[in-house]
Amino acid sequence: MSLQDLLNEASARLEAARLSYGHGTTNARDEAAWLVLWQLDLPLDGDLDDMAHVPVGHEDVLAVNRLIARRIDSRLPAAYLTNEAWLQGVPFYVDQRAIVPRSFIAELIAEGGFDAWLGEGTRAVLDLCTGNGSLAVLAAMAWPDVCVTGADISADALAVGGINVERHGLTNRISLTQSDGLANCSGPYDLVLCNPPYVNARSMSMLPAEYRAEPELALAGGNDGMDFIRGLLRDLPSRLNPGGILVLEIGNERAHFEAAFPRLEPVWLSTSAGDDQVLLLPSDSLLALAHPPTPLP
Repeated sequence: MSLQDLLNEASARLEAARLSYGHGTTNARDEAAWLVLWQLDLPLDGDLDDMAHVPVGHEDVLAVNRLIARRIDSRLPAAYLTNEAWLQGVPFYVDQRAIVPRSFIAELIAEGGFDAWLGEGTRAVLDLCTGNGSLAVLAAMAWPDVCVTGADISADALAVGGINVERHGLTNRISLTQSDGLANCSGPYDLVLCNPPYVNARSMSMLPAEYRAEPELALAGGNDGMDFIRGLLRDLPSRLNPGGILVLEIGNERAHFEAAFPRLEPVWLSTSAGDDQVLLLPSDSLLALAHPPTPLP
């Protein structure tokens, strides 16, 4: 059997199973390619046209078929089956102790999407809700002069994060700490990255099995999705240096964010998903939120 034939069969099986995607791929064809190439130990970024006629032996075909069957029967994200997820071309270890990394903040780091708000003095970075540590690692790679703290409430997630920090040789520049919000993060920081739990209760109730396989703690943001963010915006001003910024991902919750914080005027950052997924707040905006002006008599 050729690689192309095997990909076609795998793709058809995934398509017929009516799975949900969004953990690195968006459709059955791309998911099949990922799983097949991973199982055969072929380059995940290889040219499929060039490899189309590569022969696949019987035992390898059986192994691929077993992996495709696991994806269908378990409804687990592919990343949990391969224990690997990629962000901006960088591989990360992941298992069910941590959410599958897919933050749009990764795009912005790689593309310099908020570099204009950083300065020569940007040294202390906090990746809050770090999960498997992917944003902390990408930040350390992008800015060689910074030191990064990765914080998460979950000790399990931090154990996964530790694997990735060590894997990428960054133990001297990234420290991990267990913290409920900012409780154990005294700072002060020049830059805070945060991809928090923000899924509202109605959306949580409708999540497909692939998303329910992830830690609920990393997804559920309360009735309107803003529970964690309320605490963050309340406590962050005392942890930011003057001129510091917060880069915050809120997914599809812009309406709920604006309803919860009507006085804020964030900078919305452009990503491949649009202009309403990630926002930026400078320290002065956060201070104004914490200390609103006294109304005139």
